[in-house]
Amino acid sequence: MAQLQKSSHYRYVLIGLILLLSIVIFTQFRYYLGGFMAAIAMYTILRGYMVKLVEERNWSRGLSASLIVVGSIIFILIPLTGIGFLAADTISGIEINPERIKSIIGEFTTDVKRRTGIELFTPENLSFVPQVGSSLMQSVVSGLSSMVINSIIAVFVLYFMLVSYGNLESTLMELLPFSEENKLILKNETRAIILSNTIGIPVVALTQGVFAYIGYIFLGVNTPLVYAVLVAFTTIIPVVGTSLVWAPIGISALLNGDILRGVLLLAYGLVVIGGSDAILRFILQKKLSNIHPLITFFGVLIGLAMFGFWGIIFGPLLISLLLLLFNMYRHDYIRESKVKLRITSK
Repeated sequence: MAQLQKSSHYRYVLIGLILLLSIVIFTQFRYYLGGFMAAIAMYTILRGYMVKLVEERNWSRGLSASLIVVGSIIFILIPLTGIGFLAADTISGIEINPERIKSIIGEFTTDVKRRTGIELFTPENLSFVPQVGSSLMQSVVSGLSSMVINSIIAVFVLYFMLVSYGNLESTLMELLPFSEENKLILKNETRAIILSNTIGIPVVALTQGVFAYIGYIFLGVNTPLVYAVLVAFTTIIPVVGTSLVWAPIGISALLNGDILRGVLLLAYGLVVIGGSDAILRFILQKKLSNIHPLITFFGVLIGLAMFGFWGIIFGPLLISLLLLLFNMYRHDYIRESKVKLRITSK
Protein backbone atom coordinates (compact mmCIF):
# COMPACT_ATOMS: atom_id res chain seq x y z
CA MET A 1 0.00 0.00 0.00
CA ALA A 2 2.83 2.37 0.93
CA GLN A 3 4.60 1.47 -2.29
CA LEU A 4 1.41 2.26 -4.26
CA GLN A 5 1.06 5.66 -2.59
CA LYS A 6 4.74 6.41 -3.25
CA SER A 7 4.27 5.49 -6.91
CA SER A 8 1.18 7.70 -7.12
CA HIS A 9 3.02 10.67 -5.53
CA TYR A 10 5.94 10.16 -7.89
CA ARG A 11 3.54 10.21 -10.85
CA TYR A 12 1.93 13.49 -9.80
CA VAL A 13 5.30 15.12 -9.14
CA LEU A 14 6.51 14.00 -12.53
CA ILE A 15 3.39 15.38 -14.24
CA GLY A 16 3.76 18.65 -12.32
CA LEU A 17 7.40 19.05 -13.39
CA ILE A 18 6.49 18.31 -17.01
CA LEU A 19 3.72 20.93 -16.93
CA LEU A 20 5.97 23.50 -15.22
CA LEU A 21 8.79 23.10 -17.72
CA SER A 22 6.30 23.11 -20.60
CA ILE A 23 4.83 26.42 -19.41
CA VAL A 24 8.29 27.97 -19.01
CA ILE A 25 9.35 26.87 -22.49
CA PHE A 26 6.03 27.90 -24.03
CA THR A 27 6.24 31.43 -22.64
CA GLN A 28 9.62 31.88 -24.31
CA PHE A 29 8.65 30.27 -27.61
CA ARG A 30 5.16 31.74 -27.99
CA TYR A 31 6.42 34.31 -30.51
CA TYR A 32 7.60 31.49 -32.76
CA LEU A 33 4.47 29.35 -32.59
CA GLY A 34 3.70 30.29 -36.19
CA GLY A 35 6.83 28.47 -37.33
CA PHE A 36 5.88 25.30 -35.48
CA MET A 37 2.34 25.53 -36.81
CA ALA A 38 3.67 25.96 -40.36
CA ALA A 39 5.85 22.88 -39.94
CA ILE A 40 2.87 20.83 -38.72
CA ALA A 41 0.75 21.99 -41.67
CA MET A 42 3.43 21.14 -44.23
CA TYR A 43 4.16 17.83 -42.50
CA THR A 44 0.50 16.87 -42.81
CA ILE A 45 0.61 17.58 -46.55
CA LEU A 46 4.04 16.11 -47.28
CA ARG A 47 4.14 13.04 -45.03
CA GLY A 48 2.75 10.81 -47.77
CA TYR A 49 5.65 11.70 -50.08
CA MET A 50 8.11 10.88 -47.30
CA VAL A 51 6.55 7.44 -46.84
CA LYS A 52 6.76 6.72 -50.58
CA LEU A 53 10.42 7.72 -50.86
CA VAL A 54 11.51 5.76 -47.77
CA GLU A 55 9.32 2.66 -47.92
CA GLU A 56 8.75 2.24 -51.66
CA ARG A 57 11.95 3.62 -53.17
CA ASN A 58 14.19 2.65 -50.21
CA TRP A 59 15.76 6.10 -49.92
CA SER A 60 17.36 7.11 -46.64
CA ARG A 61 15.28 9.21 -44.29
CA GLY A 62 17.80 12.05 -44.31
CA LEU A 63 17.96 12.29 -48.11
CA SER A 64 14.19 12.02 -48.49
CA ALA A 65 13.52 14.68 -45.86
CA SER A 66 16.13 17.00 -47.41
CA LEU A 67 14.59 16.68 -50.87
CA ILE A 68 11.06 17.32 -49.54
CA VAL A 69 12.19 20.31 -47.46
CA VAL A 70 13.91 21.89 -50.48
CA GLY A 71 10.75 21.34 -52.52
CA SER A 72 8.59 22.89 -49.79
CA ILE A 73 10.87 25.95 -49.71
CA ILE A 74 10.65 26.40 -53.48
CA PHE A 75 6.96 25.63 -53.99
CA ILE A 76 5.36 26.66 -50.66
CA LEU A 77 7.38 29.01 -48.48
CA ILE A 78 8.91 31.24 -51.19
CA PRO A 79 5.54 31.81 -52.99
CA LEU A 80 3.76 32.52 -49.69
CA THR A 81 6.49 34.90 -48.56
CA GLY A 82 6.39 36.58 -51.96
CA ILE A 83 2.64 37.07 -51.69
CA GLY A 84 3.15 38.51 -48.21
CA PHE A 85 5.73 41.01 -49.47
CA LEU A 86 3.52 41.88 -52.44
CA ALA A 87 0.58 42.59 -50.16
CA ALA A 88 2.79 44.60 -47.81
CA ASP A 89 4.26 46.60 -50.69
CA THR A 90 0.77 47.27 -52.01
CA ILE A 91 -0.50 48.41 -48.62
CA SER A 92 2.60 50.48 -47.82
CA GLY A 93 2.26 52.21 -51.18
CA ILE A 94 -1.12 53.61 -50.19
CA GLU A 95 -0.85 57.26 -49.22
CA ILE A 96 -3.05 57.61 -46.16
CA ASN A 97 -4.11 61.23 -45.71
CA PRO A 98 -6.47 61.24 -42.70
CA GLU A 99 -7.96 64.64 -43.44
CA ARG A 100 -8.58 63.71 -47.07
CA ILE A 101 -10.22 60.43 -46.02
CA LYS A 102 -12.46 62.26 -43.54
CA SER A 103 -13.37 64.75 -46.24
CA ILE A 104 -14.27 62.00 -48.75
CA ILE A 105 -16.35 60.10 -46.17
CA GLY A 106 -18.04 63.34 -45.15
CA GLU A 107 -18.95 64.17 -48.75
CA PHE A 108 -20.24 60.63 -49.31
CA THR A 109 -22.29 60.77 -46.08
CA THR A 110 -23.78 64.13 -47.02
CA ASP A 111 -24.72 62.83 -50.47
CA VAL A 112 -26.36 59.72 -49.01
CA LYS A 113 -28.25 61.79 -46.44
CA ARG A 114 -29.47 64.19 -49.15
CA ARG A 115 -30.70 61.30 -51.32
CA THR A 116 -32.07 58.94 -48.68
CA GLY A 117 -32.36 60.91 -45.44
CA ILE A 118 -30.09 58.40 -43.65
CA GLU A 119 -27.05 59.70 -41.71
CA LEU A 120 -24.26 57.12 -41.85
CA PHE A 121 -21.47 58.90 -39.96
CA THR A 122 -20.99 61.91 -37.76
CA PRO A 123 -17.72 63.84 -37.22
CA GLU A 124 -17.39 62.15 -33.83
CA ASN A 125 -17.54 58.71 -35.45
CA LEU A 126 -14.58 59.52 -37.70
CA SER A 127 -12.12 60.26 -34.89
CA PHE A 128 -10.45 56.89 -35.47
CA VAL A 129 -9.25 57.80 -39.00
CA PRO A 130 -5.99 59.62 -38.07
CA GLN A 131 -4.81 56.52 -36.21
CA VAL A 132 -5.25 54.21 -39.19
CA GLY A 133 -2.03 55.07 -41.05
CA SER A 134 0.49 54.50 -38.25
CA SER A 135 -1.14 51.34 -36.88
CA LEU A 136 -1.44 49.85 -40.39
CA MET A 137 2.24 50.36 -41.19
CA GLN A 138 3.35 48.95 -37.83
CA SER A 139 1.22 45.85 -38.37
CA VAL A 140 2.64 45.33 -41.86
CA VAL A 141 6.28 45.59 -40.74
CA SER A 142 5.88 43.36 -37.68
CA GLY A 143 3.85 40.83 -39.67
CA LEU A 144 6.51 40.55 -42.39
CA SER A 145 9.42 40.14 -39.98
CA SER A 146 7.48 37.51 -38.03
CA MET A 147 6.62 35.65 -41.24
CA VAL A 148 10.28 35.47 -42.36
CA ILE A 149 11.55 34.28 -38.95
CA ASN A 150 8.78 31.69 -38.59
CA SER A 151 9.43 30.42 -42.12
CA ILE A 152 13.05 29.70 -41.20
CA ILE A 153 11.94 27.92 -38.03
CA ALA A 154 9.37 25.93 -40.02
CA VAL A 155 12.07 24.58 -42.34
CA PHE A 156 14.19 23.15 -39.51
CA VAL A 157 11.23 21.75 -37.58
CA LEU A 158 9.77 20.17 -40.73
CA TYR A 159 13.02 18.37 -41.51
CA PHE A 160 13.20 16.65 -38.12
CA MET A 161 9.48 15.85 -38.15
CA LEU A 162 9.89 14.12 -41.50
CA VAL A 163 12.98 12.21 -40.38
CA SER A 164 11.15 10.91 -37.29
CA TYR A 165 7.82 10.17 -39.00
CA GLY A 166 6.08 7.12 -37.61
CA ASN A 167 7.72 7.43 -34.19
CA LEU A 168 6.23 10.90 -33.86
CA GLU A 169 2.65 9.76 -34.44
CA SER A 170 2.96 6.65 -32.27
CA THR A 171 4.31 8.71 -29.36
CA LEU A 172 1.47 11.22 -29.58
CA MET A 173 -1.17 8.50 -29.88
CA GLU A 174 0.33 6.71 -26.87
CA LEU A 175 0.05 9.84 -24.70
CA LEU A 176 -3.56 10.66 -25.55
CA PRO A 177 -5.92 9.53 -22.73
CA PHE A 178 -8.72 8.45 -25.10
CA SER A 179 -10.17 5.21 -26.37
CA GLU A 180 -8.68 3.81 -29.56
CA GLU A 181 -11.79 4.83 -31.49
CA ASN A 182 -11.57 8.41 -30.26
CA LYS A 183 -7.84 8.53 -30.94
CA LEU A 184 -8.43 7.52 -34.54
CA ILE A 185 -11.25 10.06 -34.96
CA LEU A 186 -9.08 12.81 -33.46
CA LYS A 187 -6.20 11.94 -35.79
CA ASN A 188 -8.39 11.84 -38.90
CA GLU A 189 -10.29 15.03 -38.00
CA THR A 190 -7.06 16.94 -37.34
CA ARG A 191 -5.62 15.87 -40.66
CA ALA A 192 -8.86 16.66 -42.52
CA ILE A 193 -9.13 20.15 -41.01
CA ILE A 194 -5.48 21.00 -41.71
CA LEU A 195 -5.75 19.82 -45.32
CA SER A 196 -9.05 21.61 -45.85
CA ASN A 197 -7.76 24.94 -44.56
CA THR A 198 -4.26 24.64 -46.04
CA ILE A 199 -5.60 24.01 -49.53
CA GLY A 200 -9.14 25.39 -49.51
CA ILE A 201 -8.72 28.87 -48.03
CA PRO A 202 -5.66 29.92 -50.11
CA VAL A 203 -7.14 28.52 -53.35
CA VAL A 204 -10.41 30.43 -52.91
CA ALA A 205 -8.67 33.64 -51.83
CA LEU A 206 -6.10 33.59 -54.64
CA THR A 207 -8.66 32.77 -57.33
CA GLN A 208 -11.08 35.49 -56.32
CA GLY A 209 -8.25 37.99 -55.94
CA VAL A 210 -7.09 37.25 -59.49
CA PHE A 211 -10.64 37.58 -60.89
CA ALA A 212 -11.07 40.87 -59.04
CA TYR A 213 -7.75 42.24 -60.30
CA ILE A 214 -8.49 41.36 -63.95
CA GLY A 215 -12.01 42.78 -63.80
CA TYR A 216 -11.02 46.00 -62.07
CA ILE A 217 -8.28 46.66 -64.63
CA PHE A 218 -10.75 46.40 -67.51
CA LEU A 219 -13.41 48.43 -65.69
CA GLY A 220 -10.99 51.23 -64.88
CA VAL A 221 -10.93 50.99 -61.08
CA ASN A 222 -8.14 52.98 -59.44
CA THR A 223 -5.49 50.87 -57.61
CA PRO A 224 -6.98 47.53 -58.72
CA LEU A 225 -4.26 45.56 -56.93
CA VAL A 226 -5.26 47.05 -53.57
CA TYR A 227 -8.88 46.05 -54.06
CA ALA A 228 -7.86 42.60 -55.32
CA VAL A 229 -5.87 42.02 -52.11
CA LEU A 230 -8.86 43.17 -50.05
CA VAL A 231 -11.13 40.80 -51.99
CA ALA A 232 -8.74 37.92 -51.26
CA PHE A 233 -8.74 38.65 -47.53
CA THR A 234 -12.52 39.02 -47.27
CA THR A 235 -13.14 35.51 -48.66
CA ILE A 236 -12.92 34.15 -45.10
CA ILE A 237 -15.95 36.18 -43.95
CA PRO A 238 -19.14 34.08 -44.11
CA VAL A 239 -22.29 35.17 -45.98
CA VAL A 240 -21.24 38.69 -47.02
CA GLY A 241 -17.61 37.87 -47.90
CA THR A 242 -16.19 39.70 -50.90
CA SER A 243 -19.33 41.84 -51.28
CA LEU A 244 -17.78 44.05 -48.59
CA VAL A 245 -15.34 45.16 -51.27
CA TRP A 246 -17.06 44.98 -54.66
CA ALA A 247 -20.45 46.34 -53.50
CA PRO A 248 -19.10 49.70 -52.20
CA ILE A 249 -17.01 50.12 -55.37
CA GLY A 250 -20.06 49.67 -57.59
CA ILE A 251 -22.32 51.81 -55.39
CA SER A 252 -19.68 54.57 -55.33
CA ALA A 253 -19.68 54.63 -59.14
CA LEU A 254 -23.50 54.85 -59.20
CA LEU A 255 -23.54 57.74 -56.69
CA ASN A 256 -20.98 59.58 -58.81
CA GLY A 257 -23.35 59.40 -61.78
CA ASP A 258 -21.46 56.69 -63.69
CA ILE A 259 -24.52 54.45 -64.00
CA LEU A 260 -23.27 52.00 -66.66
CA ARG A 261 -19.89 51.44 -64.98
CA GLY A 262 -21.54 51.07 -61.59
CA VAL A 263 -23.96 48.45 -62.89
CA LEU A 264 -21.10 46.58 -64.59
CA LEU A 265 -19.02 46.63 -61.40
CA LEU A 266 -21.91 45.29 -59.32
CA ALA A 267 -22.76 42.64 -61.91
CA TYR A 268 -19.12 41.56 -62.20
CA GLY A 269 -18.81 41.34 -58.43
CA LEU A 270 -22.02 39.35 -58.02
CA VAL A 271 -21.67 36.99 -61.00
CA VAL A 272 -17.91 36.53 -61.49
CA ILE A 273 -16.33 37.16 -58.08
CA GLY A 274 -19.25 35.87 -56.01
CA GLY A 275 -20.05 33.08 -58.48
CA SER A 276 -16.47 31.81 -58.54
CA ASP A 277 -16.60 31.58 -54.73
CA ALA A 278 -19.68 29.35 -54.81
CA ILE A 279 -18.29 27.14 -57.60
CA LEU A 280 -14.86 26.75 -55.98
CA ARG A 281 -16.30 25.88 -52.59
CA PHE A 282 -18.64 23.35 -54.18
CA ILE A 283 -15.72 21.68 -55.98
CA LEU A 284 -13.45 21.73 -52.93
CA GLN A 285 -16.15 20.27 -50.69
CA LYS A 286 -16.18 17.18 -52.90
CA LYS A 287 -12.42 16.79 -52.58
CA LEU A 288 -11.86 18.05 -49.03
CA SER A 289 -13.74 17.98 -45.76
CA ASN A 290 -16.39 20.63 -45.19
CA ILE A 291 -16.08 22.86 -42.13
CA HIS A 292 -18.86 25.11 -40.84
CA PRO A 293 -18.29 28.72 -42.05
CA LEU A 294 -18.56 30.14 -38.53
CA ILE A 295 -15.77 27.84 -37.31
CA THR A 296 -13.59 29.09 -40.15
CA PHE A 297 -14.46 32.76 -39.61
CA PHE A 298 -13.96 32.95 -35.84
CA GLY A 299 -11.05 30.50 -36.04
CA VAL A 300 -9.21 32.73 -38.48
CA LEU A 301 -9.79 35.79 -36.26
CA ILE A 302 -8.41 33.97 -33.22
CA GLY A 303 -5.62 32.26 -35.16
CA LEU A 304 -4.23 35.39 -36.78
CA ALA A 305 -3.86 37.00 -33.35
CA MET A 306 -2.19 33.90 -31.89
CA PHE A 307 -0.06 32.50 -34.71
CA GLY A 308 0.17 35.20 -37.38
CA PHE A 309 -0.30 34.09 -41.01
CA TRP A 310 -0.50 30.39 -40.14
CA GLY A 311 -3.40 31.13 -37.82
CA ILE A 312 -5.58 30.93 -40.94
CA ILE A 313 -5.11 27.17 -40.67
CA PHE A 314 -4.72 26.56 -36.95
CA GLY A 315 -7.33 28.96 -35.60
CA PRO A 316 -10.18 26.90 -37.09
CA LEU A 317 -8.35 23.77 -35.96
CA LEU A 318 -8.35 24.92 -32.32
CA ILE A 319 -12.08 25.64 -32.35
CA SER A 320 -12.79 22.36 -34.15
CA LEU A 321 -10.73 20.39 -31.60
CA LEU A 322 -12.57 22.10 -28.74
CA LEU A 323 -15.92 21.09 -30.25
CA LEU A 324 -14.62 17.59 -30.97
CA LEU A 325 -13.48 17.09 -27.36
CA PHE A 326 -16.84 18.42 -26.17
CA ASN A 327 -18.60 15.91 -28.42
CA MET A 328 -16.35 13.12 -27.09
CA TYR A 329 -17.40 13.97 -23.54
CA ARG A 330 -21.09 13.99 -24.49
CA HIS A 331 -20.71 10.73 -26.42
CA ASP A 332 -18.85 8.87 -23.66
CA TYR A 333 -20.43 10.22 -20.47
CA ILE A 334 -23.98 11.34 -21.28
CA ARG A 335 -26.09 8.27 -21.95
CA GLU A 336 -28.97 10.00 -23.70
CA SER A 337 -26.68 11.91 -26.06
CA LYS A 338 -26.91 11.05 -29.76
CA VAL A 339 -24.15 13.43 -30.80
CA LYS A 340 -21.93 12.63 -33.76
CA LEU A 341 -18.26 12.86 -32.91
CA ARG A 342 -16.97 14.28 -36.17
CA ILE A 343 -16.89 18.03 -36.78
CA THR A 344 -16.14 17.87 -40.49
CA SER A 345 -18.39 16.46 -43.19
CA LYS A 346 -18.05 15.53 -46.85
